[in-house]
Amino acid sequence: MLGFIPGPHSYQPRSQHSPKSLFLFKDPLAASGEKKGAPEDTEESPLCPQSSPLGLGISDTLPSTWAGSQSTLGKGSAGTSCLEGAGPPEPPQAVSESKGMISSPLSGYREKHTQHKGSASLVWGAMPGMLFGKKRDRSLHPLDLSWVFGYNSSLAVHSLMDGEDRVLLYVSSHTVVIHDILRNKQFHLQGHTNVISCLCVSEDKRWVATADRGPDALIIVWDSYSGVPVRTIFESHSEDGVCAIAISQDAKYLVTISAAAVQNKQKALLSLVLMQLFEFQDYVIFNPQNPHEFVSNSKTQMIFYLWVSRDMGIWLLSPQTFKCLVGQFSQSVFHFNNTQVLTGTSAGKLVVWDMDNPRTLPEELPAKPHGITATKVVSMQKESLTVLKVLESCIVTGDVKGQVKFYDGQLWLLTIYSHEKVGPIQSISFSTILPSWSDSSNSVSLTLNRNFILSTSDATMFHVATDSTNFETIMKEAKKAVNAIACHPQEPLVAVGSHCGLLKVWEYKQTQYLVSRIFTEAGIQCLSYDPEGHFLAAGFTDGSIHILDAISLQSICEEFQFSQGPVTHISFSHDSKYLATADENYSVTVYKRVLQNGSRCWEHLAGLCSHYKPIRSILFGVHSDSNEPRLLSLGEDQQLVEYDLNSSIKDHLVVTHRDRLEQAAVPLCLTWYPQLSTESFFLTANNCYKMKLYNTTTKMCRKTLLGPTYGSPLEKIQILPRTSSADPQQHYLVYITKDKVGLQMLPVDGNPHKSSAYICHPDGASDFAISHDGRYIFTAGGKERTFMKWKVNLHALDAASFLGGEDLIPFYNLLDGGREGKFFRELEDYFYYVQLCNQGIETLEKRQVSTHIPLEEIPSVMRAIGFYPSEEEIEEMINEVKFSKYADTGEEVTKINLGDFIKLYINHRPAFGLPMKTIQRAFQVLGYDNKKGDKVIDRGDFLFLLQSRGELFSILTLPLCVLCYCYCSPGAEALTEEEIPAEITAEIFVADILGLHIAKSERKEQKEKEESLIYKGSES
Repeated sequence: MLGFIPGPHSYQPRSQHSPKSLFLFKDPLAASGEKKGAPEDTEESPLCPQSSPLGLGISDTLPSTWAGSQSTLGKGSAGTSCLEGAGPPEPPQAVSESKGMISSPLSGYREKHTQHKGSASLVWGAMPGMLFGKKRDRSLHPLDLSWVFGYNSSLAVHSLMDGEDRVLLYVSSHTVVIHDILRNKQFHLQGHTNVISCLCVSEDKRWVATADRGPDALIIVWDSYSGVPVRTIFESHSEDGVCAIAISQDAKYLVTISAAAVQNKQKALLSLVLMQLFEFQDYVIFNPQNPHEFVSNSKTQMIFYLWVSRDMGIWLLSPQTFKCLVGQFSQSVFHFNNTQVLTGTSAGKLVVWDMDNPRTLPEELPAKPHGITATKVVSMQKESLTVLKVLESCIVTGDVKGQVKFYDGQLWLLTIYSHEKVGPIQSISFSTILPSWSDSSNSVSLTLNRNFILSTSDATMFHVATDSTNFETIMKEAKKAVNAIACHPQEPLVAVGSHCGLLKVWEYKQTQYLVSRIFTEAGIQCLSYDPEGHFLAAGFTDGSIHILDAISLQSICEEFQFSQGPVTHISFSHDSKYLATADENYSVTVYKRVLQNGSRCWEHLAGLCSHYKPIRSILFGVHSDSNEPRLLSLGEDQQLVEYDLNSSIKDHLVVTHRDRLEQAAVPLCLTWYPQLSTESFFLTANNCYKMKLYNTTTKMCRKTLLGPTYGSPLEKIQILPRTSSADPQQHYLVYITKDKVGLQMLPVDGNPHKSSAYICHPDGASDFAISHDGRYIFTAGGKERTFMKWKVNLHALDAASFLGGEDLIPFYNLLDGGREGKFFRELEDYFYYVQLCNQGIETLEKRQVSTHIPLEEIPSVMRAIGFYPSEEEIEEMINEVKFSKYADTGEEVTKINLGDFIKLYINHRPAFGLPMKTIQRAFQVLGYDNKKGDKVIDRGDFLFLLQSRGELFSILTLPLCVLCYCYCSPGAEALTEEEIPAEITAEIFVADILGLHIAKSERKEQKEKEESLIYKGSES
């Protein structure tokens, strides 16, 4: 027996399949035209579903989210206002027979609401084709999305305009792209923070609704004429987002299906939960002649929906209905006769579902499902049907062989369009413009003569002209992950490689495709131009290396096969004399340039497995005392390895230095730091959101700084080349995190206002490249199969830094309570107390009040305010201050003032405190399970570890030597060994032994193992 849960607060039984939620939303603009006297929800409203033999109706108890005017359109954002008591409209009259009429969201709204000002007028006055005519000021952002290459081939491509203005709409990652093909222009609809999972377009091609999957998923309705978001729906499916969406024929309603469970609080006209009895519904469509009826399907099930007033009934039909093999369902459509539904299958069949005429709606849900039955299964062809559409009086199918077939209402074949280069069809979109030679008196002729856009699953778009059956390739993009990207060092060229073996070169100023080559043996993993721009080196997933001509992409020598795993990094030396690679087997391989028959070529020099964890960076440089190349490699094993290229011989790569850079953190990237002082540095970033400067000769850590904190650590960094208009004294750093691209002003000092970042690839940015003039940044999207061009505007970042404040103002704001807070006052007290101790507490001499304290007191004050650095971190902090002026003056600094101490504290402390789960993870490694199932450490083992391995136990970053003194010193009264519990848990260690406070809110989270340790001012 089928059943539905009545409301969001109902009990949901656990199952292997997550329940799916379905929501019905009203149009954002049309809702304002509804009568405000709609019946309100009352306590007497039925909360239980109406029973029926085959289905149950759901009573909605939530008000509509579609209501009110939008006052924030000028800011490019939209909110959801709630009209209390709003419900669905009264059941409509019989739908008009005129198929050319489209009910706009503006109907019933323009006359009643004419007080809109600002950008709201952009919607009311928008016309087709005006989108690319308006000038946009993009000077407010340090990085501006300029162009998007590639698209999500699993989603539909829509033709917005055809003829003289060929405009397409498609999705690339989290961006909707409106692309004028003939004028070579793009307009980007940006607002999603996750990858867009589904979209739909209204019948008149004006309204576009998009939805995404992931945390804080959104549904956004756009006006394609003006590019303005007219409504943003928050928290509709906030857990996992939306997997399917559809818009009604009159553009007044949206229906969405979630990707997982529904939350307790929802904002929709109607909502219901599809239980585990239903499979994953991945397609939904409205009845074009009745917006109160729609259908969804999974691979093996069909669900029919009918909603009347605030109730909804659904009926399930599955393959058990048939006595023959029909295959998996793909898409469904309503027949234009309004009594049938057609479903395409993977076996090349059409299932015909017949029902009573639903032109007029009953006052209540019927007890029987319209008399829905599968009347026939029509075998159309052997190939799988992937697309099914109804266009006026024709039924159109697309299949895995790239064929488009037109049928009449009786499923008699009318015509076929096919081409050998067309792959499996993913979507079909027809032009709204009819050719002048079409027979206007024949509806079938009108349909057959419409040009259309084909999109295939192998990331290719075609424009099909029906008068000549010409298949014009509009776009051919990568069909697998895009991980490799490189910019030419002298020309405006960018090369992009994908795992499908496609290598393309673009001229990025005019956005013109130049040349491409397909490698069938393996996928491209990394790319690099030589400094002169003559050659392009490519590393492949099978470990091979190809060196190509930079213009023709033809190989200039035989491929190399010396890596046992995929090549992850590739780079040329500054003089193109050496080429180095790193692979997934932790090996570095070096190739040397030689002359063969008067032409330059490369030969294998040597390789070495120099790391025992993944290699994060390989970096060529120049020795300070010569012009010879210098090669470094950095691995997740915390090792920086430097190689002696001059001493290396065939099959023997010489290592000159091997230095450990980190104590506990994992270094992730490496680059040379600009020469901003007399001392030379290289810069690293680690997984703890810290950036560190190391002396290029001694490898001593000279500075630790707080890096950008935008959700994930920095993955790759490069220095931005200077532009002609930039300040010659100002330098910038470009970086990518897991999903963002950003700019950082130099010198790095921990000021958060000096950096800015933007979401570029929500599913993960794999690599980036910078144009030779520093004007553009290119990011590769990995499995998203896209890459993006970002325009750099340094003045905007300079302005943001200026507005953030100068000197210590940005750092005061990073303290708990700011400059006037309790924390800052306590810090001042500690400073004065240290001065008293240094002068003697009981001295009778005149006190010398100062703003400085000795460097030796830095650890004590750090511990007093709740930060417990390890001995190595203490040494780095003291050396950082002591030698801060040594390169310029030759003198050591012996004291520190309060302002510099605040900067030192902010830059060295953990970026987000010490999470409780970090301590619990240490107990899981060192402890055992007691009788209660808790991870504990025996008291004896605990004391032994503290006394014998104190500094090495750095994962806790706690004052281990102080604890050892308290535990074991003779006469210690603070805590004796007998008073320590025999079994110590992480919670006892933190709260009872250390005396640190855990906030009440986090004690609750502690039960869910998601708590965080908050440092308070502990008693010292």
